[in-house]
Amino acid sequence: MANLKTFTREEVAKHDNEDDLWVIIDAKVYDLTKFKNLHPGGLSALLEEDIPGQDATEAFYGLHRHEVLERPQYRRLQIGTIEGEEPQIVDKINGDISNIPYAEPTWLTPGYYSPYFNERHRTFQRAVRKFFDDHVYPDAQLREQDGKRPSQEVFDKMAEVEMHAMRMGPGKHLQGRTLMNGLVTPEEYDYFHELILSQEVVRCGARGYGDGLLAGCVIGLPPVLNFGSPELKARIVPDILKGKKFICLAVSEAHAGSDVFGLQTTATKTEDGKHWIISGNKKWITNGVFADYFTVGCKTEDGFTVILVERSEGVETKPIKTAYSATAGTAYVTFDKVKVPVENTLGEEGGGIFVMLSNFNHERWVMCCCSARSQRLLIDECMKWTAQRKAFGKPLNTQPVVRAKIAAMIARTEGVQAWLENITYQMNNMSYKEQANKLAGQLAFLKMYSTRCAAESAADAVQMFGGRGVTQTGMGKFIEHYHRAVPFDSLLGGAEDVLADLGVRQAMRGMPSNARL
Repeated sequence: MANLKTFTREEVAKHDNEDDLWVIIDAKVYDLTKFKNLHPGGLSALLEEDIPGQDATEAFYGLHRHEVLERPQYRRLQIGTIEGEEPQIVDKINGDISNIPYAEPTWLTPGYYSPYFNERHRTFQRAVRKFFDDHVYPDAQLREQDGKRPSQEVFDKMAEVEMHAMRMGPGKHLQGRTLMNGLVTPEEYDYFHELILSQEVVRCGARGYGDGLLAGCVIGLPPVLNFGSPELKARIVPDILKGKKFICLAVSEAHAGSDVFGLQTTATKTEDGKHWIISGNKKWITNGVFADYFTVGCKTEDGFTVILVERSEGVETKPIKTAYSATAGTAYVTFDKVKVPVENTLGEEGGGIFVMLSNFNHERWVMCCCSARSQRLLIDECMKWTAQRKAFGKPLNTQPVVRAKIAAMIARTEGVQAWLENITYQMNNMSYKEQANKLAGQLAFLKMYSTRCAAESAADAVQMFGGRGVTQTGMGKFIEHYHRAVPFDSLLGGAEDVLADLGVRQAMRGMPSNARL
């Protein structure tokens, strides 16, 4: 790159055959002579009219993502630039805010204001985004393909700035920790900081990896933090928040998904009352494949009880192949007469429903954070694609039907984010008990609405990308992936119809007895 020369367009035009093949892409000159037989599209694609020796910018961006030019093997093909011209398309700068309209929430968009986010939140967001762009995004693309769990180096980097602890939300567990190198204190860290963190996680565009990045901890550790004994927390929490040990939530079963009271996994006490004996199976357990601890919902003599189970004799995990990559560690878990100390009981015996319901609120809120932000990816991709892709001689965005789809996509996404920010504000001003009582219905409705919006927008995005929208590589790879993985959002944390009914039932309980038309 240091020896780049300057050429005129007339000079480049002389190199117009397969034995001497140059092209111009965005004011940069590339020598494809030695590369021509390695081109994935074949030599014929490079010899089409108006490509050899010509400006192939429009042709290139009609078929390839800009990231292709950023790869080292293709950077080496650049031999110069066009005299008097500057590239118009810049490489991605880690940490940057997108300048695509509606690709960022309003509070992050220059010139707009927010009643919820302050400059401290914005400073925190910039650091978190830079961190994920630098350390997480590259690993996400590799692991999503090979199916391995996220690299330990990423977990260690996150632990250095206390991200694992911050993903548990505000609370006593943050005391004494240096958060994001001191950008925010444990005392000022609130749910808007956690919203930022949760939303930046999903920007990697790799859903299996996103869940593999300790989603099991996000939903499995809070019951321990909120209901575990001091001794239990002192023994297991430090290594989990350092990213050295892993935990998951094990509630769903083949016979009981959203029906928590239908669980068949049992826990019975030994004669001396000192241990639980746990037997049963759990299914679709995120991070279960590599988990060291399992927060398990069990049927006990007194009803429903939550117990922390450590991986030991009698615990077996098998991977489940799902629509997204194996990096999430989705597992079928078998407990075969596993012996667990009664001290591992979380909350009161028989009081597991309160443990789970309070946890479900936070779990569903995190899912709403992720769903709201992931829908921005669709806007970003579709706005770019429809501007650069030409059909019938014009850009796609000149078609009214395409603009209508984008309009609906933007409206849905903005609505979800606004509702989410309102609920987050309520969470900041309510006690944990108040959240459990007042926000269960709100969060149930929001999750239902958000995931339905996501599915509609994903379907519209596929239509705009056409065949590329169902292809796992190239221009539409993120659209294909999102459309394939979006059903997870509608199921995890409670199926849409179940949550909708939950919200209505909570509303009905608040109906005044004297209300009449």
